[in-house]
Amino acid sequence: MSVNPADALVHGANYGSDAMRAVMDERNYLAKMLAMEAALARAQARLDLIPAEAAKAITEAADVDRLDLPALAKATANMGFPTVGLVKQLSALAGTEAGRWTHWGATTQDILDTALVLQLREAVALFRQDLDRLIAAFANLARTHRDTVMPGRTHAQQALPITFGYKVAVWLDPLITMRDRLAQLLPRLLRLQFAGAVGTLASLGTDGPRVAAELAKELDLALPAAPWHVARDSIAEFGCWCGLLGGTLAKPANDILLLMQSEVAEAAEPAAPGKGGSSTMPQKRNPIGCEYVVVQARAAQALVPQLLNAMVHEHERGAGPMQLEHLALGQVVLLTHGALATLLPIAEGLFVDAARMRRNLEDGGGLIMSEAVMMGLAPHLGRGAAHEAVHHAVERAMAEGIHLADALEKEPKVAAVLERTAIDRLVNPASYLGSAGATVDAVLARLG
Repeated sequence: MSVNPADALVHGANYGSDAMRAVMDERNYLAKMLAMEAALARAQARLDLIPAEAAKAITEAADVDRLDLPALAKATANMGFPTVGLVKQLSALAGTEAGRWTHWGATTQDILDTALVLQLREAVALFRQDLDRLIAAFANLARTHRDTVMPGRTHAQQALPITFGYKVAVWLDPLITMRDRLAQLLPRLLRLQFAGAVGTLASLGTDGPRVAAELAKELDLALPAAPWHVARDSIAEFGCWCGLLGGTLAKPANDILLLMQSEVAEAAEPAAPGKGGSSTMPQKRNPIGCEYVVVQARAAQALVPQLLNAMVHEHERGAGPMQLEHLALGQVVLLTHGALATLLPIAEGLFVDAARMRRNLEDGGGLIMSEAVMMGLAPHLGRGAAHEAVHHAVERAMAEGIHLADALEKEPKVAAVLERTAIDRLVNPASYLGSAGATVDAVLARLG
């Protein structure tokens, strides 16, 4: 087993996504650090604080492919962070004259934090794109199966009839909310960090605020009222959003996993050659995709407390919490997107067996309709007496192996007030769906 299966060549195929791995990997982080340095030089050149020729040379030199990564790794091991080694290489690549102006007035955490924000902006774009697709897929399922009757289950047992569209709507509604939450948190997340050694930008004197404003415009990031280098709530909030999204994704995946049980068989992941197969049992079609949705979601959620712990920084620069954040955040983002990317094709290609849903209802011998019968009897007998009569009929049906309707017909109190046609109407699952259809309609209406 590798140290981190999510980043391994073979095991990593089941974790994360290639798209998010490319966004959150070290290479892209270094590229974003260089982008921050180049943007800083251009902003300062526009303000006539450094020569325009120097900004041009720095921008041209800020190419991740030109970095000496082994040398940078050695410098990072010595300094603790890659910024000093990166700036040294960038200065050399820009040339002696231009190199004098690199990193002008900045500090290490300005570069690290803003590079992180630039990474997260790309990560958010992936989340939004795939979340939109998943919402559309579940909306289509909810619409298509609005009136497809199936057993509703509580405590893993049949409880009352529902529709599959209703079940999907319950999956869909929080996903729409998660999309709204993401839009709401973005202004707090996509902010510039440029404040100097302790957050006062003293290195730039009275020009500090001008540079910060120009740099924010250059990078298309919000300009915060105060530096956030020791206020990590926005990073922790995004991590918590990932944890919430993971749980929201794991719920339908776990439901589909259970619906795929041989004895239930009401829905299934889309088939593919060898997908979910067994090394010894040719008949197996395991819910392997759903398993990895749940596993990745839970693994990401387990790391969220680490991001919360990393919020506590000492005074104006923490001693360790930033490194703690770095250890957790990339994996949280990668695994959460992995859960989303894994669930997406399942939702888009889900096999739904409406006939099996109906058959499972019928195989229950009508017992799932006991509440409906009790409510139908209550106006005639009173709720307590109706409950007692139906309970007695249920026991008879189970003991004699007969349908609930037949058992009800043998109950004197029931037969006295209900004819067989009325009993048959009461035990019809399609007659006791309550507001299932209205719920589907209300959730779909949220999509506009």
